[in-house]
Amino acid sequence: MTDRFLTLTVLLNEGMREDDAQDIIDAIKMVRGVKAVEGNVVDIEQWAAITTARIELSGKLMDVLCRKNQF
Repeated sequence: MTDRFLTLTVLLNEGMREDDAQDIIDAIKMVRGVKAVEGNVVDIEQWAAITTARIELSGKLMDVLCRKNQF
């Protein structure tokens, strides 16, 4: 027996203005079986967490690349 989904989540590459996202929202609404689509507003805590994670990962990647080039 397979699992059944009630919801699907779409994550955008970056924050998008509401009016710019409307075409995407409208397209998703046209998919068969979609009952509703709504946007989630980006808040400052979410932005700070994502930015912090990107900076930390970038630093770690640079460390790895610099170590690799030393050999």
